[in-house]
Amino acid sequence: MTRQMTGARMVVQALKDQGVDTVFGYPGGAVLPIYDEIFQQNDIRHILVRHEQGAVHAAEGYARSTGKPGVVLVTSGPAATNAVTGLTDALLDSIPIVVLTGQVPTFMIGTDGFQEADTVGITRPCTKHNWLVKDTNKLSETIHQAFHVALTGRPGPTLVDIPKDVQFATGTYVPPQKARTEHYRPQVKGDTLAITELVEMMEQAERPVFYTGGGVINSGPGASQLLRELVEATGFPITSTLMGLGAYPASGEKWLGMLGMHGLYEANMAMHDCDLMINIGARFDDRITGRLDSFSPGSKKVHIDIDASSINKVIHVDLPILGDVGHVLEDLLRIWKSRGRKVNKDGLKAWWSQIEEWRAVKCLSYTNSDKIIKPQYALQRLEALTKDMDRYITTEVGQHQMWAAQFLGFEDPNRWMTSGGLGTMGYGLPASNGVQIAHPDALVINVAGDASILMNIQEISTAVQFRLPVKQFILNNERLGMVRQWQQLLHGERYSQSWTESLPDFPKMAEAFGCKGRRVSDPAELDDAIHEMIEYDGPFLLEVLVEKHENCFPMIPSGEPHNKMLLGDDKATDAIKGGGAVLV
Repeated sequence: MTRQMTGARMVVQALKDQGVDTVFGYPGGAVLPIYDEIFQQNDIRHILVRHEQGAVHAAEGYARSTGKPGVVLVTSGPAATNAVTGLTDALLDSIPIVVLTGQVPTFMIGTDGFQEADTVGITRPCTKHNWLVKDTNKLSETIHQAFHVALTGRPGPTLVDIPKDVQFATGTYVPPQKARTEHYRPQVKGDTLAITELVEMMEQAERPVFYTGGGVINSGPGASQLLRELVEATGFPITSTLMGLGAYPASGEKWLGMLGMHGLYEANMAMHDCDLMINIGARFDDRITGRLDSFSPGSKKVHIDIDASSINKVIHVDLPILGDVGHVLEDLLRIWKSRGRKVNKDGLKAWWSQIEEWRAVKCLSYTNSDKIIKPQYALQRLEALTKDMDRYITTEVGQHQMWAAQFLGFEDPNRWMTSGGLGTMGYGLPASNGVQIAHPDALVINVAGDASILMNIQEISTAVQFRLPVKQFILNNERLGMVRQWQQLLHGERYSQSWTESLPDFPKMAEAFGCKGRRVSDPAELDDAIHEMIEYDGPFLLEVLVEKHENCFPMIPSGEPHNKMLLGDDKATDAIKGGGAVLV
């Protein structure tokens, strides 16, 4: 039986049929019919943000922490263009979101009407797919297709642009089960012969390493469980990209820590010296690979990924396996077990002995102070006081983000939300709102810097309006920390525009929004301040004044291989000092 309804009602009905319970958005003239329908129902909660970029980042936080798609509704023109940064962020980090934008009426398209923009043209490069719907009869099916594409294969953002007259007009509603989606069916099962070849490589390898990424998390909790079983069964060491943290527990004995530009010494050295590198759900991005011609030079390289375009795009591999990580790991374990669970025990023993020597470098050690709070110490205390709680962490982008990745431990997937590929300052605060909406009883903490937090500071107002008890943990060094670090180490200490000279009083600003605020500068008072932040039953901003010129180490300078890392001065035992760091 067909159902006739307006386009605006179709939008709301389609969202309900897709299981959507939350929409992040901001109203405007070109979406008022949809907002009128939202007003007349109670199944979908609308979260009014303060900026459309904040809406998309909030939807990303919701999606990353739940595995469900985040949904955004904004109007035409500047609202749609404001969403572009979030869309690009979601595309690079493979976050499933569906963005619905209003558009001027179909008869006005191309006339430069008020708040008109070529939304489909603008967002084509930063979405998996997008649609301009000019026929109300096609609207509901298009929305269902947008959800299918966002969630299927490598997840990502989709966008549906809806002219205002299409929202007013009446058409036939198509339910999800009747929507055409068979034209997009990515391959999920890996080739059995290729997986068997990988097992043979694993049986012979002397220096293997699992290099894992966000694809493990995107594949679902089953993939993370299979990965853990594989690591424990084989005894192989495992490392991860920034986006993959939590797929394997940080407390696991086979864990090497994060790799890459600010990864751990032992992880980067293992990647450089391994003889078998098994990439599971990562895309060989430049923060990981460093200099391409020196990346893991003596290894056989295997790449497991559901996105065919990612295979051999950056690094040519010896064995590509196209498929969903969860399906491939299931078959890999089955075949490996059926062949007798064989590994090169002597080779592995010597490999682990070498890894322990690298671990002994203790690359994250630093000189603490009882006079000023070191940023590393601030995060160590945050970890110690919250690690046993139902905790979710978001971050902004910069030094604080890397220190958070280094010093906070993640035991489970979907607990770590950060901007990886795009490196979007302003991501963390709105993302924390989205995470808190999805997990109202959890402890949600955004680790921020004084510069990044200002990029979407207005979203504190959203947290206050919706009574979200999110915690903003700001490491304030009064600098654009990562920019300043690069200028010190790589640009002759010429600090061009990396000092902020007019920062607000953050606690007072928080209080002006209706949020609780506190500043701490004495290391002896830090624990008390963190306890107050955690125990407060509403939104809380804690400003931690930290050492202004602390650098984030280890660091692989741009264009250097993994075995050329800058370490802090206290690692200068057998190396040549220079520029406040040591190249080893």
